[in-house]
Amino acid sequence: MTRLTMAQALVRFLACQFCERDGSEERLIAGCFGIFGHGNVAGVGQALQETPALRYYQSRNEQAMVHTAAAYARMKNRLSTFACTTSVGPGATNMITAAAGATINRLPVLLLPGDIFARRNVAPVLQQLESEHGQDVSVNDCFRPVSRYWDRIMRPEQLVTALPEAMRVLTSPEATGTVTLCLPEDVQAEAYDYPPALFEKRVWRVPRPPPEIDLVARAATLIRTAKNPLIVAGGGVIYSDATAALDAFARATGIPVGESQAGKGSLPFDHPQSLGAIGATGTLAANRIAADADLVIGIGTRWSDFTTASKTAFQHPAVRFININIADFDAHKHAGLPVRADARAAIEALAAAVHGYQVPRAHAERIASLRAEWDAEVERLVRGAGTARPSQAEVIGAVNAAARARDVVVCAAGSLPGDLHKLWRPRDPKSYHLEYGYSCMGYEVAGGLGVAMADPERQVFVMVGDASYLMMSGEIVTAVQEGVKLSVVLIDNHGFGSIGSLSTSLGSARFGCEYRARGADGQLSGPALPVDYVANAASLGACAVRAVSATDLVAALAEARDAPGVSVIVVETDPGVSVGGYDSWWDVPPAEVSEMNSVKAARAAWETAVKRERDYL
Repeated sequence: MTRLTMAQALVRFLACQFCERDGSEERLIAGCFGIFGHGNVAGVGQALQETPALRYYQSRNEQAMVHTAAAYARMKNRLSTFACTTSVGPGATNMITAAAGATINRLPVLLLPGDIFARRNVAPVLQQLESEHGQDVSVNDCFRPVSRYWDRIMRPEQLVTALPEAMRVLTSPEATGTVTLCLPEDVQAEAYDYPPALFEKRVWRVPRPPPEIDLVARAATLIRTAKNPLIVAGGGVIYSDATAALDAFARATGIPVGESQAGKGSLPFDHPQSLGAIGATGTLAANRIAADADLVIGIGTRWSDFTTASKTAFQHPAVRFININIADFDAHKHAGLPVRADARAAIEALAAAVHGYQVPRAHAERIASLRAEWDAEVERLVRGAGTARPSQAEVIGAVNAAARARDVVVCAAGSLPGDLHKLWRPRDPKSYHLEYGYSCMGYEVAGGLGVAMADPERQVFVMVGDASYLMMSGEIVTAVQEGVKLSVVLIDNHGFGSIGSLSTSLGSARFGCEYRARGADGQLSGPALPVDYVANAASLGACAVRAVSATDLVAALAEARDAPGVSVIVVETDPGVSVGGYDSWWDVPPAEVSEMNSVKAARAAWETAVKRERDYL
């Protein structure tokens, strides 16, 4: 037997866990991010100090380190991730937002928050939330609804059964997400005689479940009888390494492909069957094909409201769905034919079953025509309107032009994700990295750090609005500390630009969305706040410049490519030049009763549009 503290046993176990798929092996837990306090410094902190095989990484914000872990896991196709440890109380609860994001995006992260004393006699300890309803309640119970697996280790020997269960969930393509192991402060330091087998190398195999033969045959029949079929590629296509299979299937059949935010990059932008983004932030090509599709084949998508344009995207009266998904829950959505399987295995089986099938000629011709029309529209938008300040589309075009095929753009919240979804032209499955399942402000810099750590050979471009930047820019310091290279393009909107536009569309005239001082009228109507983002970024250790024009931006991007460390380019855009909606809609109900005429008009328009929403039964 091996006598160790609970924390020492935990860290040793994590250091010898591996993940394998298709014969390729990865370290499952690449390291541990942590911020220490009394709830973990003498436990997990001391154990990490003694176990260099599991590298410790310092972070500046607990939420940010979970974002970094999730981004890393996404780049690794969910085969590797990080552990994140915090102290009890506020350090722990700071992780909840990012924990929800990881679970929503189906990305594995391991959280190790400190917890209140198991022996209870010193309660209430510093940072403890007392509950009159029970002495076993702590703030860590808040992790239960946002975790795919949750446990509290009340005795050191409980690790022996808890740890394999945690690894099982982390490596499950269907069940993965946030795994939370709550670690009482006193139990972390308690010793136990652990079986040596617990610390032997263990390889967790990620399988490729094949589809049922009968379901493949039924899906093939639906495809062969469809006149206007469409594929919607979700993140599952990329996570399962199914992009080559999708490429071959689309070319062989001629079936066009629209992509969700997580699925963008499933095909290169210039693929003859690629329609680009679909849904509320979709292209005119994808949305027009979707409106007439009589068969929609969803592959690895969870059918969020943005992907379906709030269930208005698919308007054919007899539309049917085939759902290829590893998760049974998603495979049954929209009353679709549920083909529960690994995406790559299912695509390959379906390709064999429909061998020789080609879409009708009229469908093929319309696909080609709409693709050409959309390509021309993108060129128009990224070329710019010749205004004094570049448009957001022009900024995206400049960054896309500066990026090489394997470079990565990272973004999360605001209006940027919608424009990027439409306009970014990916040439590699990993070149587009958007956190849009949770659309979490503050993800961008931390996420960019995780992307760069996962694949240091790629240039990483972080695109972020000023509001999101202000929420969580501190991980620039972590990037500087670790010698990670990032190019951050910070768009100065003087406030919440995306919600300002949404507020205007709902009749509320950007109320509460602009960064302004308090005016004489008592409202936030005074002068714009004098925030100096260049000085701010420089103070964190970045090389920061301001780009006034599109020409300045192009030059700054070129300099950033060759510069070491973190570069931040601040650019103001013209808010009067926007990208269109292209036959899409998103359900955000305006107030039903208001004294404002603008709100009344927005409500009337909504009441007409909402009638297009459909139930797929």
